[in-house]
Amino acid sequence: MKALFERFATKEDGAVSVDWVVLSALVVTLLSAGYGMMESSTNDLSSDTADYMTNWQF
Repeated sequence: MKALFERFATKEDGAVSVDWVVLSALVVTLLSAGYGMMESSTNDLSSDTADYMTNWQF
């Protein structure tokens, strides 16, 4: 059992895959947060523009 654990602890076959999964999850999380902030700002800007143009006198 000790030899099995030592062999398991020294193997690095899946280390690169784990790194890419963690990195990809981080990128998706950051993009999701950025989208949320950008969406609310865009909605505010379009609402303000619509209000301004509605009250515009020719």
